[in-house]
Amino acid sequence: MKRPHTVVIGAGIGGLTAACLLRHAGHRVTVLEAHVYPGGCAGTFYHKGYLFDAGATLAGGFSPGGPHARLGELLGLDWPVTPIDPAWVVHLPDGRSVIQYTEREQWQEEWHTHFPRTASFWQTQQLLAEIAWDLSSRPFPWPPQSWSDWLSLACTLKPKTLLALPYLTRTIGNLAPQDDSIFTTFLDGQLLIAAQTTSPHTNALYGSAALDLPRRGVNHVQGGIGSLAKTLVKWLRDNGGQVLYRQKVERIEVKKNRVTDIHTKKNQTFTGDNILANLTPWALSDLLGGATPPDLKREVRQRETIWGAFTLYLGLDAARLPPLTANHHQVIVDANRPLAEGNSLFISLSDPSDPSRAPEGMRAATLSTHTAVSPWWRLRYSDKAAYEARRAAYAECLLTAAERVIPGIRQAIHLCLPGTPVTFAYYTKRPSGMVGGFPQISLFKVRGPHTGLANLWLVGDSIFPGQSTAGVTFGGMRVATAVLNSPT
Repeated sequence: MKRPHTVVIGAGIGGLTAACLLRHAGHRVTVLEAHVYPGGCAGTFYHKGYLFDAGATLAGGFSPGGPHARLGELLGLDWPVTPIDPAWVVHLPDGRSVIQYTEREQWQEEWHTHFPRTASFWQTQQLLAEIAWDLSSRPFPWPPQSWSDWLSLACTLKPKTLLALPYLTRTIGNLAPQDDSIFTTFLDGQLLIAAQTTSPHTNALYGSAALDLPRRGVNHVQGGIGSLAKTLVKWLRDNGGQVLYRQKVERIEVKKNRVTDIHTKKNQTFTGDNILANLTPWALSDLLGGATPPDLKREVRQRETIWGAFTLYLGLDAARLPPLTANHHQVIVDANRPLAEGNSLFISLSDPSDPSRAPEGMRAATLSTHTAVSPWWRLRYSDKAAYEARRAAYAECLLTAAERVIPGIRQAIHLCLPGTPVTFAYYTKRPSGMVGGFPQISLFKVRGPHTGLANLWLVGDSIFPGQSTAGVTFGGMRVATAVLNSPT
């Protein structure tokens, strides 16, 4: 019997997860990657002796039952990770620094110290987080798209799961006390990172799980976050799968509601029984062209653009840096301004115990803030000088905020690379440089992997649950199961 052949477009964590699981199940697998290294938004690039994380800098989901842990057990992977505690420190506008401890008792003492009137909120949050993480530890095909999905969902339910029913349509803002603006600012800062929106809009169940991420196995990745993707590539190749770099897909051909051929820039054509697109809906529609199914065409026309990122990649003289309580920090500048656009930023420094990340005596650092993508593109095409001035102003804004945490950081800089959504689009091929997935507002409006074509699935941060390496791994598992259950 001929083994099915699955072709994966894009070597992001979600696509590689599905690829490995399908190879483990007996499929022939070919992964096509446009770049020269894997990982996509969770990749690590080399520049002048430094290894910089392109986007994501932290990896969660390695604790027992977490997506990475489950995948590792199934495939026999030795993840290059080391647990960290604290996960990160949140620096609030009023001078408070809230330490995101991994150990639960320490975390309880921390929130009680800074927000003593929020016990009821944290009690509900922990209950909902435990339910959400428990569901994610088992097959959970959400949103359901077939009778087999509904059956799988029914099998995941436990009596405790029903406790979440009253919260399915509520938001984190509904649960949180309304008389503490700094506490709201704290929640909003965490959720903007993990759910791409703030507490008044974030679904309560999803948001509770996101707020619990520091307690779910946050890890330092040796050699940068891209080592996760490299680990999956190695497993895939060692077990007979193919990963081909510099294979940018330019066109997907469709006949009778099925993908038949995939054409790359190198004038090569690939065919497969199943096609996984580790892409955004916009990117997939561009490749399909006139063959884009009506629902997908409507989606890309009606969906609002998502966040981009402005990023500074810094090479720092370690001797000029002050002692720090953690390698990861979030800074919120002004509680009276909307978050993003430099008013909130995330700082990640390479671990001093990881010499692969920087030349001797140096450390790599990434500073990033959410930003709207459209203004950058308008200036890029209409006024290049204004584009460069805006880029310089954002760099100055991030460095000024970073000085609150790392006094003297400017004097420590040996290398400074700014990145805008334009830069991100060029290197990751993400349309408009959009990153991070869709805001998690309603569990009943999340996107599944369907595309409207019988043998084509989306995978990656565009499908539920979206954000983070843990989220796209969970999604990759779901897609692999869908492919295995699909009619040939």
